[in-house]
Amino acid sequence: MVFLGLGIALCHLPPGLAGPCCNGTILEIRPKHHNQAQVDIYEKQLVPFGLVRFGVAPDHPEVKNVINTFTQTAHSERCAFRGNVAVGRDVTVSELREAYHAVVLSYGAEDHQALGIPGEELPGVCSARAFVGWYNGLPENQALAPDLSCDTAVILGQGNVALDVARILLTPPEHLEKTDITEAALGLLRQSQVKTVWIVGRRGPLQVAFTIKELREMIQLPGTRTILDPADFLGLQDRIKEVPRPRKRLSELLLRTAIEKLGPEEASRQASASRAWGLRFFRSPQQVLPSPDGQQAAGIRLAVTRLEGVGEATRAVPTGETEDLPCGLVLSSVGYKSLPIDPSVPFDPKLGVIPNTEGRVVDVPGLYCSGWVKRGPTGVIATTMTDSFLTSEVLLQDLKAGLLPSGPRPGYTAIQALLSSRGIRPVSFSDWEKLDAEEVSRGQGAGKPREKLVDSQEMLRLLGC
Repeated sequence: MVFLGLGIALCHLPPGLAGPCCNGTILEIRPKHHNQAQVDIYEKQLVPFGLVRFGVAPDHPEVKNVINTFTQTAHSERCAFRGNVAVGRDVTVSELREAYHAVVLSYGAEDHQALGIPGEELPGVCSARAFVGWYNGLPENQALAPDLSCDTAVILGQGNVALDVARILLTPPEHLEKTDITEAALGLLRQSQVKTVWIVGRRGPLQVAFTIKELREMIQLPGTRTILDPADFLGLQDRIKEVPRPRKRLSELLLRTAIEKLGPEEASRQASASRAWGLRFFRSPQQVLPSPDGQQAAGIRLAVTRLEGVGEATRAVPTGETEDLPCGLVLSSVGYKSLPIDPSVPFDPKLGVIPNTEGRVVDVPGLYCSGWVKRGPTGVIATTMTDSFLTSEVLLQDLKAGLLPSGPRPGYTAIQALLSSRGIRPVSFSDWEKLDAEEVSRGQGAGKPREKLVDSQEMLRLLGC
C-alpha cells in the first residue's frame, strides 16, 4: 500500500499495496488491522511529518507530540519512509498502481486561494501559507524574507492560521527564542517594526473560523492589547443563545472582550502595551493600494459588507461603501486549495478535491484519497487523522471483499529501480534520524529543541549524497 503525503506518501499491502498521506498524517493500517500489510510512505520533502513540522506554530510544541506516534509507526518493520520522492514528477501514480495493491493519495492542499484583486502582485503582499512555511523552515519558502519594516500589517481571513500569523508577528522575540522557529525568521522578527495587526473578515463575529484556544492566546499575548469595536457586537447576546456550545463560548469571549470594563490590573497591562491587534468585521478586500512610486503595498481598500441569509447560508454582500486601511504588509489567509497530482487521477478543479466516494477515487479501483484532497481544506490535524482512519477502514473492507488486485505485486522493489534509473535518491527514516540528530545538536547551543535544516542540498550533503 502507498500513502502520498505533504510531499507524497505511499503504502502497500502484502506483497504490495500503495497510497499517499498528507498533513503529517499516516493512514491507520497497523498489524492489528492487517497482519501482513506493508506500508510505504512517499514524501516529496526530505523529512517526514508534513504539516506537523511545517504548519504547526513554533510556540505550540505540545501539538507536535503526535510526531512520537508517527515515529513509532515508521519504526515498524512493515512500514518504510521514502522521502525526496515527488509523485507525479519522479514517479507516476500509474507506476505506483502497477507496483502496489492499493494507492492512497493524501497530499493535502499545497496552494492558497488567490484574492483576485488589483495590486495582489505588489511586493508586501504574500500568502499566510508561505509566511508560515517561511518561519517554520519549509525549504520552498526560505527565499520569502518578508519586509517587516512597516508599522501596520493586515491579515485577510479570520481562521486559526490568521491568528497564528498575527501571534508570531506580535510575540516578543525573546518568547520565541527557545522554540524551533528558524534562526533566519527569528532574526527578522527581532528587527520587525510591526506594531499593529488587523485581522479582517467579510462576515461578523458569529462567523469567525478560529477556535477559542487561539483567541485566548491572542487576548493574553504579552505586551499586546486587543482592539474590538463594541458596535460590531450589538445584539449578539441574544443571537448566541441558540448556537452550538463551542460557538457560544467563543462568541461570549469575544463579547466580553469587546464590551466589558477592564479591571485595574488588565487596564494597566493594556495601557502599557506597545503592540496591538484587532478584528475588523464586515470588510472584504477590494484592492491593494500601491505606494506613490508603485513599488510597494501601502494599504488596502476594503468594501464594507452586510450579512444576508441565516445560519450556514449567511453571506456577505457589499453595501457600496469602502474604506482604506494603510499598511505595509498584507497576508492573505482566505483559504487553501489542492492541486492535481497526476494526469491519470481524476480531479475537480472547482472544488479542489479528487472525486471520491467515502475515500474511494471515482472510477479508479484500488486508488483512494484522504484528508483535504478528499473533502476540501477544512478541519485541524485531529480531523484529518480521523478522516484517515475512515479511508483505511474502507480500504480494508475492499481488501476483505476481494475488490483489490490479487496475486503478488513487487512494491518498492519496482519503484526503487525506476527511481534509480531517473537519478532520484530516496531518503529513508534512518536518514531522517541522522538529520534529526544534527538539528537537535545545532539547537542545543541556543537552548532550542532543534535548529531546523532548511537547505535541501545541505541535507543531502549531510547524508553523503
